[in-house]
Amino acid sequence: MNTPPRLAGRELHRRFGSGDAEVNALIGVDIEVPAGQLTVVTGPSGSGKTTLLNLLGGLDRPSSGEVVLDGFEVLSALPEDDVLATRRDRIGYVFQTFGLIPVLSAAENVETPLRLRGMDPTERAGRVAAILERVGLARHARQRPHELSGGQQQRVGVARALVGDPDILIADEPTGQLDSDTAATIMDLIVDLTHERGLASVISTHDPLLIARADRVVRLLDGTVVG
Repeated sequence: MNTPPRLAGRELHRRFGSGDAEVNALIGVDIEVPAGQLTVVTGPSGSGKTTLLNLLGGLDRPSSGEVVLDGFEVLSALPEDDVLATRRDRIGYVFQTFGLIPVLSAAENVETPLRLRGMDPTERAGRVAAILERVGLARHARQRPHELSGGQQQRVGVARALVGDPDILIADEPTGQLDSDTAATIMDLIVDLTHERGLASVISTHDPLLIARADRVVRLLDGTVVG
């Protein structure tokens, strides 16, 4: 019996605007993301990478088609409250712009998703300490974002995405603002954690080194899959 992919997009279309101003950002895209594998979405700017990740992560809804979790739960058709709960409990996000809260320390930024869940403070503290240790930032837990390098901030972002032990990791150009050496460190971290934790990871990138480390590569051009 074949195991369904952890995350899948079926015949995804996304249109913006209407009439003469209508833009087809995605046109009939199919994608499967198994657990424990890193799927990279690549293509030129404007090809639909971010739009696809937003649909797969429940940040946007397709104009038609469906996003499926574990072969049965249609994320794209759930009521908004259920989508919010799924994002909170099952999906971790890493953003190109880091997205950290400036007035909070590294540990407090990482802790934020657990606070939103209402998790017990003792358990929160243990989880935050463990993930900061894993990403090599245990000694920087009390520092605020402006006191950290770009690579350290992105590692905080990775820690925040994974502290809640999600099933799915969505990362949009996570190395886009980093120098090549720092990007390689973040790349290794994401690849290792994907395989260690059995994550279904989807990453958009132009980075050839990250593309080379992928288990699967999906190439987009003008909103369609070309390879």
